[in-house]
Amino acid sequence: MKLCVAFDLSSKEECLSLAKELKGLNLWVKIGLRAYLRDGFKLIEELKKIDNFKIFLDLKIYDIPNTTADACEECAKLGVDMMNIHASVGKSAMQNVMNRLNSFKSRPLVLGVSALTSFDEDEFYEIYKQSIDEAVINFSKIAYENGLDGMVCSVFESLNIKKNTHSNFLTLTPGIRPFNEANEDQKRVADIKMAKENKSDFIVIGRPIYRAKNPRELCEKILLNL
Repeated sequence: MKLCVAFDLSSKEECLSLAKELKGLNLWVKIGLRAYLRDGFKLIEELKKIDNFKIFLDLKIYDIPNTTADACEECAKLGVDMMNIHASVGKSAMQNVMNRLNSFKSRPLVLGVSALTSFDEDEFYEIYKQSIDEAVINFSKIAYENGLDGMVCSVFESLNIKKNTHSNFLTLTPGIRPFNEANEDQKRVADIKMAKENKSDFIVIGRPIYRAKNPRELCEKILLNL
């Protein structure tokens, strides 16, 4: 299981400062919408100069098939190591993306986003007219059959996804509160022990780390528990 630290900070300077503090640790860095829209690809370049971090570009791309593939190709050209698209783009978009990226000598991992961890059952049903469990398995089967590398999901869906696809189909699980910190806007959260039990391949942790008095010390403690 790998640790992925969410760099969802309020300025580029804070992101770079955190990167310097975490230099040398065996972890991935997640760049989301806020940081990417504010700082662009230059942030990725500067992070790579600080350390050879593995970069997960978390933009949750969702558009018509050709536009989705165009966007993913541009992301791959940035040298990121992992990206994601909404699984609800459907199989045509997934096929377009993977056909395009498989032409790269070394392509990033591509994950499908299933149900955001901020959803509870009632909110999810209002939109998708399915339970979270049903929809996530359906999305995951489509993603697996069309060449994606794995899924973004909550810990609670991780094991079931692998059972319905393949044990090597990756799961990346946000909403991790390593030592039972406050949930805030996440509804379906879990700790490290639960993530391990449910075979998560990547755990994403943001606020508990970057709000800690000593982020490096907390990361080291998390890494010892993986």
